[in-house]
Amino acid sequence: MAQHEQEKVIGRSIRRVEDQRFLTGRGRYVDDIASPDCLWGHVLRSPHAHATIEGIDVAAAKALPGVHGVFVAADLAELGPMPCLAAVKPLIVPPRQALATGRVRHVGDPVAFIVADSAEIAREASEMVEVDYESLPSVVDGRAALASDAPVLWDIAPGNVAFRFEKGDAAVVREAIRTAAHVVEIDVMNNRVIVSPLEPRAGIARYDAATDTLDLELTGQGVHGIRRQLAEFVFKVSPDKIYLHAPDVGGGFGMKNFLYPEWILLLWAARKLGKPVRWTADRAEEFVAGAQGRDIAAKAKLALDASGKILAMDVEMVANMGAYLSGNGPGASAVAASTAHGGVYDIPAIHVDVRGVFTNTVPVDAYRGAGKPEANYITERAIEAAARQLGRDPADLRRQNLISSFPHKTAMGMAIDSGGFVANLDQAVAQADVAGFDARRAEAKARGKLLGLGVGCFLETSRGAPNEGAEVRFDTDGTVMVAVGTESNGQGHETAFAQIAADRLGVPMEVIRYVQADTRAVKSGSGHGGARSMHMGGAAVVKAIDATLAKARSLAAHLLQASEDELVFASGGFAVRGSERRIDLLSMARESGSSFVAHVMNMTDVFTFPSGCHVAEIEVDPDTGAAALVRYTAVDDYGRLINPQLTVGQVQGGVAQGIGQALVEHTVYDPQSGQLLSGSLMDYAMPRADDFPNFDITLVERPTAANPLGVKGSGQAGCISAPQTIMAAVLDALRPAGVETLDMPATPERIWHALRQAAA
Repeated sequence: MAQHEQEKVIGRSIRRVEDQRFLTGRGRYVDDIASPDCLWGHVLRSPHAHATIEGIDVAAAKALPGVHGVFVAADLAELGPMPCLAAVKPLIVPPRQALATGRVRHVGDPVAFIVADSAEIAREASEMVEVDYESLPSVVDGRAALASDAPVLWDIAPGNVAFRFEKGDAAVVREAIRTAAHVVEIDVMNNRVIVSPLEPRAGIARYDAATDTLDLELTGQGVHGIRRQLAEFVFKVSPDKIYLHAPDVGGGFGMKNFLYPEWILLLWAARKLGKPVRWTADRAEEFVAGAQGRDIAAKAKLALDASGKILAMDVEMVANMGAYLSGNGPGASAVAASTAHGGVYDIPAIHVDVRGVFTNTVPVDAYRGAGKPEANYITERAIEAAARQLGRDPADLRRQNLISSFPHKTAMGMAIDSGGFVANLDQAVAQADVAGFDARRAEAKARGKLLGLGVGCFLETSRGAPNEGAEVRFDTDGTVMVAVGTESNGQGHETAFAQIAADRLGVPMEVIRYVQADTRAVKSGSGHGGARSMHMGGAAVVKAIDATLAKARSLAAHLLQASEDELVFASGGFAVRGSERRIDLLSMARESGSSFVAHVMNMTDVFTFPSGCHVAEIEVDPDTGAAALVRYTAVDDYGRLINPQLTVGQVQGGVAQGIGQALVEHTVYDPQSGQLLSGSLMDYAMPRADDFPNFDITLVERPTAANPLGVKGSGQAGCISAPQTIMAAVLDALRPAGVETLDMPATPERIWHALRQAAA
């Protein structure tokens, strides 16, 4: 066996190389970056959910020593509105300016931007700005916004409807439901969540008058896309006049993918004042200004024949978009969700009807999973309800309806190339010891507890934005640069991409220099989102490496005085077949005195289909309603594993977020005033480490042919699978007490009330 084959690093659980600097305090985040003579920005935000702005007096704030500017909407009149680029047609996109013009439409809407010598002075000045508001009625619930007497947010959107999206054959579905032996109906709510990465949003803007160039260093996940929107829609300049780059980013989960008013304000102020301007959000700001997630109310009908075979599914969704359309908000609830309806089940006909509505709440956009968790949740809750209505074991009903042969084309048009859905379910059920559950339930009952078992499957439709670029360059200093258009915010790309490159090139991982999130250093990119990094970016790296090796082969032939056909590549170098003559890649770069480089675009819009089955056990205290997760098992297929340890970490993180949504996380707006009642971590609960058991996670490798690495995305899957699994377990625990339905989050208060109502 060749040395190159013996030293393969793909598939090994190598510890993250980036953790060395993170754990020793050498991470570089925006708030760590010193910028001499930098001013500080502060955003004055609306305290009202809905109001007209009758007047703004900034004189006192401007007069405060240390203040360099107090800006309102009229000052930024030259700038264009923020776009919504979601592929949903027709779509009503109201103008969203960086500062509210004439009216505010949610608590936290930006009204003025104050720039001063320090953050403290800027905040003090903001308290001196006098805004005359005339309060208006507000609406915060998506379904309530559709009522005929609901307050209208935008004159251009009658009835508060931003879009209506339909997919599937409605007539076929209606007929299947009409003639079915069994029809199951559900009404479920996918609760809104606050997105809370460890690092809040932050940015530093600079302006170079000599080149008329704007520079923004930000906590962003998609710098090329954000730059495009800034250049094309807002500042209306050539993209090369705006430079965006991100240092280390402390989590994002989708919310840092988008263009925000603050990025515009920072750049405009830096250009206006001729000095760098920085801003860092506090946690309270993020609760009322960062994009929020989920918030979809759904009704679904499931038609089954007498044997339990699913014939059709009809889904009606109302997606609460918030006060404005965020950059891809409608795409998550409509386009992305539509790819995953039906999940892992062979459902011949599906019809989906989605209405996106405006409310006086923070705009909603893609949050980990971006529509796929919502779609899978609806499907799984419907099948769970069907099992109970038909008196069937939920796992058995699922098994009967799972897609079992491949390739398979779903009713939503997805071409699933491979999978092991039945095997995943069988292994998860066995691994979770479902056979021994009755004994565990009896033991819990003896202690006065209610124990429930939940089984949930999931299908991820992983791709995100199509196409991705990568560049590989051998430098004369003995390093290999790998620049990729995808972006990490904690997933471990610095390690995983180095493994791919080292394995493919036969060089040590230590010589790989990973570059990302920089519009000058990376030629193109679609950033993070949709679990696309390995599928799209990893494949681009492979193609760039192959192109680089083709160039290197020509140079090696010259240096070794042989024809290219005589050369064999192995162990990081080229050798002449049948001789001792050999030269390695790193030496070639050093000795030639010049770099050899290749940039390629991986032009593909093919999806991959991660899948799995999860099993949870929940113990409920009937006296308090407290629900404790005592067991959690997962059997998942993410194709070929680049680094199993990193993949397990991604799954654990996603599962934790899904459990949080199912059990504790709840964004609550007051229905009368529109105020965000869960406006801080004192009011908004997130799960802690001691809320989780040890996760029993098994990864089954079933490589896909959709990309040269055989990988399937793993970043979102845990978040897609956990909510329905947890809720199935909660309802299984409560059903003997007469509780048949419950919405997320299954908080102690909700469970306690449900038990009392059932007993009444």
